[in-house]
Amino acid sequence: MTSITKKTWCGSFAVYSQPRVVSMIALGFSAGLPYLLIFSTLSAWLRDEGIERSVIGFFSWVSATYSIKILWSPVVDKVHLPILTRFLGQRRSWMLLAQFGIVAGLIGMASVDVHTELATIAGFAILVAFCSATQDVSIDAFRIESTIVEYQGAMAAMYVLGYRLALLVAGAGAFYIAEFFNWHTAYFAMAAAMSFGIITTLCLKSPATETVKVSLSKNTFLMQVRDAVINPFIDFFTRQGRLGWLILLLIAIYKMSDVTMGVMANPFYLDLGFNKKDIAEISKIFGFFMTIAGAALGGVFVVRYGVMRPLFVGAIATASTNLLFAVLANMPPDLALLAAVISADNLSGGFATSVFIAYLSGLTGSGHTATQYALFSSLMTFPAQLLGGFSGIIVDHFGYINFFIYASVIGLPAICLAFWFWRQENRKI
Repeated sequence: MTSITKKTWCGSFAVYSQPRVVSMIALGFSAGLPYLLIFSTLSAWLRDEGIERSVIGFFSWVSATYSIKILWSPVVDKVHLPILTRFLGQRRSWMLLAQFGIVAGLIGMASVDVHTELATIAGFAILVAFCSATQDVSIDAFRIESTIVEYQGAMAAMYVLGYRLALLVAGAGAFYIAEFFNWHTAYFAMAAAMSFGIITTLCLKSPATETVKVSLSKNTFLMQVRDAVINPFIDFFTRQGRLGWLILLLIAIYKMSDVTMGVMANPFYLDLGFNKKDIAEISKIFGFFMTIAGAALGGVFVVRYGVMRPLFVGAIATASTNLLFAVLANMPPDLALLAAVISADNLSGGFATSVFIAYLSGLTGSGHTATQYALFSSLMTFPAQLLGGFSGIIVDHFGYINFFIYASVIGLPAICLAFWFWRQENRKI
């Protein structure tokens, strides 16, 4: 694809007609489907079968696989798969292998008895998590290498749409199937739903910019380690110079405000007096559509204004909407107000997410896409999740109003740093 020359609003929205952009819906669906099936949906299945809560808690460790995918991302970047790479290219070959691994894991989970083969289910869940994280690495690399930076916001928006649809299917869809049939049938159905991603992977064309890499087997061990693990970091700091450390700092703090607030969102709704039905309906309906709308808007803003200005706006929106929850905490329960606050929060969250993904995509270097993006995405979530773990303590000691003000305030460093980078970019023009 060539660079964009027309920056009108109509021309900006036209980005969503690009075939590569549309294809991200299916890939996002394939990426999102396994997540709940080894997390909250699996927890519901185990509890429904009478498994002790303490045992179920141990199963949550499976999802930690997503946070350590940086450990094997160099393999996805560099290692050729026999036969598959020759016909599908580097990115699609790993995507397809991971997708078949997910299908095998889900079928395995659906085929065993929960009460007598719990360890086997855990093993298959780990297989699904590992293959799902590997698929994420390869899809991210494929997305980044498929198009120019200006389209990355739109690519991210379509990816978010597919991902959110998958969460509905793996969440509500699996519950409905389990209710009318059983959990085994639900997981067999989820394995079949992975066919959307598999078919898309087979039909897509490899990125035109995908480079032909030398097989690791032809190098000495030390050269393999340097090429796969060390060179991606050398490449990043060579291109970014001293700004590299500030960029990594921005990546680490950009989502802190959003993640910190999100940990206490559902307990907050319940403590206000809203029932589970109201929370589910409002968060699913309004939350889903507003997230998608925000992500789509973020993609358009990236096309029209570039990355840095929307990145700054997204940081402001994410931090400021937390103050709306402080207002909600000081009001009697009102469904309309709850819907308005959740809508604003999801709109800003979707906007910031698609813009931030576009920003991260533009930071990667050719030949090291998978490894560098895996580093960025891990850095993006881990510090925020670590800080979010203290949210309950803050609420217990200071109350919800002060907590949401705190969640908003910790977004100020990201706002300041994003503004600084935006000013630096303007000075170069």
